[in-house]
Amino acid sequence: MTKITLAQVGGGRGSTLERLEAADRMAADAAAAGASLICFPEQFVTGWIPKVPSGSGEPLDGPLTAAFSRIAEENGIAVAGSVVEAGRERRPKNTVVVLGEDGELLAAYAKIHLFSPEAEDRHYTAGDRIATFTVDGTKFGIAVCYDLRFPELFRIYALAGAECMLVPAAWPCSRLSHWETLILARALENRYYVAGINTAGRPGAPWCGGSLAADPDGTIIGRCGAGEEALTVEVDPVAVYDARSSIPSLSDRRSDLYHRLLSKF
Repeated sequence: MTKITLAQVGGGRGSTLERLEAADRMAADAAAAGASLICFPEQFVTGWIPKVPSGSGEPLDGPLTAAFSRIAEENGIAVAGSVVEAGRERRPKNTVVVLGEDGELLAAYAKIHLFSPEAEDRHYTAGDRIATFTVDGTKFGIAVCYDLRFPELFRIYALAGAECMLVPAAWPCSRLSHWETLILARALENRYYVAGINTAGRPGAPWCGGSLAADPDGTIIGRCGAGEEALTVEVDPVAVYDARSSIPSLSDRRSDLYHRLLSKF
């Protein structure tokens, strides 16, 4: 069993220092509760900004990643945080970094599906690879917010051996019912855990929390309200194995046929 904490905080509220100090306190509390990993929402330090100016961001090993590394090492807990990653392209990437309990980088995932309705795809560079890592015996995968609407990505993670998906997000109140439906569907169809970590709400903000975790049967095992809070749940790789053994939908796939059918369009 691996304990993970979903840290539902408000994005961009207060200064960078204040947000990092709050993250430090939550990481300390999560570690004290026995959690091996804490995950924060999408771009929680700055707030999600879809129309970020060209040339924005910082290197993958820049100040924010260094801050997450310090929080992880000082509290003895893996930390999944979010950065606007500058690169060789003019447009940055929307990237999640995971630091192990020793402060070392375990994984980095750049958001693959950028939210075109708010022009995120015109201001960021999309990622082109998945990222997995292991903490306390559980293999995790990472997706970000809008990625949740694309089952192909989650199936690839399942085939890559992921046992729990982390989905940090800035998902709006107006589509919160979609958020819950999609988390449960992704968990059930891939027979693994899915933990969605959403941005907490505040008066006038478009977000209203609702972070939740689902087990391999698509059953909710923990849910947050609208405000800032931390939710700790247990994930069990054995439960993933049992679920996939009882209903072997992954091994019963017809990938040979799917490719032939797709070629006709």
